[in-house]
Amino acid sequence: MENQASSKSIILNYGLYTGVLSILIAVILYAFGKSANPGLIMAIVSFVAPSILLVLGIKKFKEANNGFMSWGQGVKVGVGIALVWGLLALSFQFLLENVIDPGLIEQKIQVTKTALENWGMNQDLIDQQIEKQRNQNPLLASALGLIFFAIIGFVVSAIAAAIMKQSEEEQY
Repeated sequence: MENQASSKSIILNYGLYTGVLSILIAVILYAFGKSANPGLIMAIVSFVAPSILLVLGIKKFKEANNGFMSWGQGVKVGVGIALVWGLLALSFQFLLENVIDPGLIEQKIQVTKTALENWGMNQDLIDQQIEKQRNQNPLLASALGLIFFAIIGFVVSAIAAAIMKQSEEEQY
């Protein structure tokens, strides 16, 4: 593996693709007034479509590496793509909620409140949860969101890399 492909450009390119796709989905949801409550189908699409691009990025790395890739390399590429994806998606979400449409946060809070009421939660607990949501630090929320993207990236890429791994030793 002396001529090993660089993962940096693949991570950046596919991270950009997944981030732009997530932003495009968010813009479509916003245009249709579904940002606060996208529904199950759109939530699944918002996860699956970028995850497919993440897997394609791992595949591209393997192809650029003459068909060879260790599990660790696949995970590194996948998590890298997920982190770039997360940075872009979270940055757009921050802009959407704090610059473009600050009222969107209140809409999300109302959706949360309605869901908690529908689940039969005690009103005091609902009020506490809503207060926590209103007072949430946006930087902390973004950091937690980035950790979430890294975990998703790890899980998806660990599975994909386990399926796609191929070492030179296995070739012979």
